[in-house]
Amino acid sequence: MRHGGQILIDQLKLRGVRRVFSVPGESFLAALDGLHESGIENIVCRHEGGAAMMAEAHGKMTGTPGILFATRGPGATNASAGLHVAQQDSTPMIAFIGQIARGHKDREAFQEVDFPAFFSPLVKWAAEIRDTERLPEYIARAWNVACSGRPGPVVLSLPEDMLSASAEVPDLAPPQPAPRADYTAFAETVLKRLRGALRPLVVVGGSGWSRQAAQDLLTFAETADLPVAATFRRQDYMDNRHDNYVGDLGVGMNPALGQRLKNADLVLALGTRLSETATAGYTLLDPVSPSPRQRLIHVHPDPDELGRVHRADMVLAAPVADVLEHLAANAVPLANSRIWTSEARADYEIWQKPQPSPGALQQEHIVSWLSANLPPNAILTNGAGNYAAWLHRYFRFKRFGTQLAPTSGSMGYGLPAAISAKLEHPDRTVICMAGDGCLQMTVNELSTAAQYGAAVIVLAFNNGRYGTIRAHQERKYPGRVSGTELFVPELPALARAYGGWGATLTRNEEFPEAFAEAQAAGTLAILDLRLDPQALSPSMTLDRARALGQERNAG
Repeated sequence: MRHGGQILIDQLKLRGVRRVFSVPGESFLAALDGLHESGIENIVCRHEGGAAMMAEAHGKMTGTPGILFATRGPGATNASAGLHVAQQDSTPMIAFIGQIARGHKDREAFQEVDFPAFFSPLVKWAAEIRDTERLPEYIARAWNVACSGRPGPVVLSLPEDMLSASAEVPDLAPPQPAPRADYTAFAETVLKRLRGALRPLVVVGGSGWSRQAAQDLLTFAETADLPVAATFRRQDYMDNRHDNYVGDLGVGMNPALGQRLKNADLVLALGTRLSETATAGYTLLDPVSPSPRQRLIHVHPDPDELGRVHRADMVLAAPVADVLEHLAANAVPLANSRIWTSEARADYEIWQKPQPSPGALQQEHIVSWLSANLPPNAILTNGAGNYAAWLHRYFRFKRFGTQLAPTSGSMGYGLPAAISAKLEHPDRTVICMAGDGCLQMTVNELSTAAQYGAAVIVLAFNNGRYGTIRAHQERKYPGRVSGTELFVPELPALARAYGGWGATLTRNEEFPEAFAEAQAAGTLAILDLRLDPQALSPSMTLDRARALGQERNAG
């Protein structure tokens, strides 16, 4: 006989879970008791949103579900931000949510929420476990749903009396993996079609990738001499220094690369959904009236995704890693697109040349320095904001598993993700890049970093405003500033308050020495980078945005 909390934790142990993220609550005390001597590390966070983002980042890094525990009512609703990231980013994740006792249901008891109804639009599957004996069954199914097809988040609601009750029930061991399919014939057909293309483009993205998959992509592209573009915030799927890498399709993409997607006569999409962001609002690859010259071969693990938005000439529902293995093994040189590939790479090199922005401390300088000086396995995280455009444009990711960022565009993600990454990889350099607004969304998780010794380095790009919204505001309502100014605390003092190290920088020349000091500190560190408010994006100043807005209104 075991209580439900022990049954639950034993199921997680069977599946190799080493770490969970939580904010404690009385509704799942039995699960906390089960964790007590389990050997599973419980990272106690300061807010369920931050805890959910840490769990999501863990799922991204490992390819296995990140595990979250949160309490009912406000705890669960706080966690929804991180679950939305997992859904849009196709990240395996399981959230265990405490719930009121079964006998109190439908009375609007204290903190009562109908969790399957609340979470169903946000996650792959949401359910409530009403019988202690069925815990192994539900957890096994949740694991399978989170990992299969297009991975994503699952929510299991745990009534507290169900969880504390005892039952005699056998554990359910995870199933053996199915034999891998042979995609040789598919690979040969793809190569045959590529041989007839003059302007092919390989577009990669989605989840379910691995270090081996990234290596197979490089082998395939190099052997066949094909240009490879990564989708939004999936830039670490191929070494950006390689001649066949041609840039990223996302917010602030190289216009020349966007035009190449539009002009391609064959697009091989591997793992990506070809989302709104990657296609510039579905204009570069039109799902409604596709160009007869723009053929599409689409590989995605979820059969429901194929044909959902884009009509393709050839589709395959399969794990992208398995398909890439066969593409790499069967690849042959294809000389037909060599000039097209070299021209695309030349476009990327031109786009990489830093364009000066206003001020004595410039983001293009900081990012270029990091790209040239960080170890190849350094992990960079970020949330949302215009500051990320400099990272996307000027940093060259060199190894798989070095970029953690939300394709959902969620603010506040960078710091929790960095903490999760440092806990998983304590010997690697982990840098959180955040705007002053983005950082303050989850800045309380500095306490979590301090408690568990996660020595992350935070680069806070500080311009005293919500810069992305200000840029939009100036273009649409020039000079009418409303709701975008921001108070920022003394960030180095805040770092010291959490036992860390901090410094304020105002000039480019100060950065190398300050960064070395942050590394040497061996604690969490914040570099407060004071920016010129004119610098809105790599290609836009405040005055220019306002002028464009005035021209637009006058027209």
